[in-house]
Amino acid sequence: MTPALVRHRATALVGLAVCLMTISGFVLIRGSVPTASADTLTTPKAVVLGLVEGATEYLPVSSTGHLLVAERILDVGQTKQDEVATDTYTVVIQIGAILAVLGIFRKRFALMLQGVVRRNAEGRSLVVSLLLAFVPAVVIALALQDPIKSKLLKPWPVVAAWVAGGVVILLFGRYRGRITETITSLSAIPPRVALGIGGAQVLALWPGTSRSLVTILAALVLGCSLTTAVEFSFLLGFLTLSAATGYELLKNGSTLIDTFGIVNPLIGIVVAGVAAFVSVRWMIGYLERQPLTGFAWYRFGAAALTAGLLVMKAI
Repeated sequence: MTPALVRHRATALVGLAVCLMTISGFVLIRGSVPTASADTLTTPKAVVLGLVEGATEYLPVSSTGHLLVAERILDVGQTKQDEVATDTYTVVIQIGAILAVLGIFRKRFALMLQGVVRRNAEGRSLVVSLLLAFVPAVVIALALQDPIKSKLLKPWPVVAAWVAGGVVILLFGRYRGRITETITSLSAIPPRVALGIGGAQVLALWPGTSRSLVTILAALVLGCSLTTAVEFSFLLGFLTLSAATGYELLKNGSTLIDTFGIVNPLIGIVVAGVAAFVSVRWMIGYLERQPLTGFAWYRFGAAALTAGLLVMKAI
C-alpha cells in the first residue's frame, strides 16, 4: 500500500469519524429538547446548523446535502408551518460564509473594486470573468427552482449525488496528469473558460453535488492551475451565495423573522462565519499537499451513513 493511499484512507476515516461524532451530537441535542418544541429553531439547533453550513459550504461535499440531513435529524422544518422559514434560514446563514470569504480574499475584492471604479485592467478582467460564470446558474435556477425543490431536495437524491460526485473525483484523479495547466492567474481566465465553469456550476443545482466540486473540477479540466481553480471557485461562490441570500431575504425574510425571531438566526450566521473561515483556510492548505481524493471517500461515507439512517427510518 503506497503512502499516498494510506493518507487518503486516513483522511476518509477522519471524515467518517467526524460524521459519526456530528450525528451523535445531533441526536443528543434532539433528545435534550422537549418534543413540543422539536420543530422550532432553538439556540442549540441554530448553532449546529450554522456549524454544518460554515464547515461544508466551500468544501467539495455539498452544504445543502448536509443541511438537509441535519434538519431531519434535528426535526427542524419538518412541518408545513416551519418549512418555508427553515429553508430561508439555511440560505440566510450563508451570510456568515460570504463574509468569511470576503475577509480571506479582501485584497482580491479591493482589486475588483478598483477594476470597477478605476482603470485597473486586472481587476476588471476578474469581474467580467466572475459575471460570465455567474449568469448560467442564475438563469437555470430561476427557471427550475420549483421542480428542483420538489423533486431533488430530498435525502435519496442527495445520497445519489454524493456517490456520483465521489466517483467523478476518483476518475478525475486518474486522468488529471493528462491535463496541461495553461492558466496560472485569475486575470488570465478567458471568457470561454469562465462560461465553462459557470455552465458546470449549473450541475450544483442538484442538491448533494457541491458547487465547489463542480467549479473546481471544471476549472482544472479547462486548464487552470489548482490555486487559480480554487480561488476562482471561492470568489464565484461569494457572488452566487450573495445573490441567493439576497433573493431569499426579499422573498421570505419576514416569514423567517415571524417564525424564528432574530436572535437565533443571527447566532447561526455568526457560527457559520467562523466555521467557514476555518474551513476555507484549512482547505487551501490541504489542497497544497493532498489531492481531492480524500473528499471522494468522505462523500461515500456520508452517503452510506445517510442511506443507513433512511433505511432504519431514523430520519
